[in-house]
Order: sequence, then structure tokens, then C-alpha cells
Amino acid sequence: MSDSIYKVIEVVGSSPVSWEDAAKKAIERASESLRNLRIAEVMDQDIKIEDGKLSAYRTKLKLSFKFD
Repeated sequence: MSDSIYKVIEVVGSSPVSWEDAAKKAIERASESLRNLRIAEVMDQDIKIEDGKLSAYRTKLKLSFKFD
């Protein structure tokens, strides 16, 4: 078994539906350009407010992926 090296990045997903949907969208979008995604860690969640009303759920994630 060889040693592995991982890179960690932060991404923010947004959704009008839920924090879970925001995280899902962030992971799906990141997977379009990053290979070997391994772990997603929720770092923060917040809500965007416009005109006094909730307009979006936002989830900040740390994603790790393995170098080839």
C-alpha cells in the first residue's frame, strides 16, 4: 500500500430548498472538475436574506481529494 496525498479546498453551495441541497449542489459541481473526491466536511451554514425574506440556504464545505 502506498502513501497518499490529499488536497483540501473550501466551497460554498447555495439552494432555495435546504442546507442539505446546498451541500449536494456544491459537491456535484465540484465533482465536474475534481477527481477522486473523498471527504466533505460541513464547516458553516447560513441563510441569505433579501427584502426581509429567506432567499437561499448556503453551506460551506471543506472537500478533500486524492492526488493521482
